[in-house]
Amino acid sequence: MKTSRHAGFTLLEMLVVLVIAGLLVSLASISLTRNPRTDLNEEAQRLALLFESATDEAQVRSRPIAWEPVAGGFRFDVRTQDGWRPLQRDELLRERRWEGGVTDVSIDYPGSDLHPDRLVFGVESIGAAVTVTLYSAVGRATIVGTGNGRYEVR
Repeated sequence: MKTSRHAGFTLLEMLVVLVIAGLLVSLASISLTRNPRTDLNEEAQRLALLFESATDEAQVRSRPIAWEPVAGGFRFDVRTQDGWRPLQRDELLRERRWEGGVTDVSIDYPGSDLHPDRLVFGVESIGAAVTVTLYSAVGRATIVGTGNGRYEVR
């Protein structure tokens, strides 16, 4: 008597294929998670570009603009006759929440004992050199302003 064998996969073969597929998906998801240090550096780069924009904006408005870290984020203020007021209706320099895991900020002027709580962008094209350091659980990123309106992350 001739037995006929049907073509197809056995249950065991299907289970092996599913296990292999599951392992590949888990490995892909592990490799796709972002590096927290990269997130911190990207936040520092974003902030450096905002500093340059604030410098330009202060010169265009002929009014000082200040950057100030606040609880959970930061904001830009403009100097008025009544004191510092938050910039309103400005999409670029609006108040923002921290990204990249930032937990603390320090502002320092090299060669000085000053540790102000805000960074002021004046109406002149030349200013003082400054460093702004962003801290997170994974490390820190430092934004360096040379005093000519340009900022870079180190």
